[in-house]
Amino acid sequence: MIMKETKKKSTGLSKGEIDAMKETLAERNAGKANNESAVLAKIAQMREPDRSMAKRVHAIIKVTAPALSPRTWYGMPAYAKDDKVVCFFQSAQKFKSRYSTFGFSDKAKLDEGAMWPISFALKKLTKAEEEKIVALVKKAIS
Repeated sequence: MIMKETKKKSTGLSKGEIDAMKETLAERNAGKANNESAVLAKIAQMREPDRSMAKRVHAIIKVTAPALSPRTWYGMPAYAKDDKVVCFFQSAQKFKSRYSTFGFSDKAKLDEGAMWPISFALKKLTKAEEEKIVALVKKAIS
């Protein structure tokens, strides 16, 4: 009796990572059409409490840093300066994490000595966290 091989070849990437790569390709093909409406659509797809936090982060960034342009990045809401992503919101469901993340790219001017944080876990968005986000975004684009 001959048995068929049923093993799938592993790419080394998780399904979430592969989906993020596919979203990135779609974003590149969308070009300039990839804007605030795309960000709001991504936020609308999120589950609570991520959706509420992402909406609030979006509003904070629009007021704090109007020079940043909303766009999607790897399928996440992101905010860019001169077409380079400065900061982003990653929902917990994106990679099945236990918390959402607000992070910064290497374009953010957050440098402090030889080591500094660039990503922050978000489980809840209170006034204190909002104030920290405002301060970080202001510093990132300074």
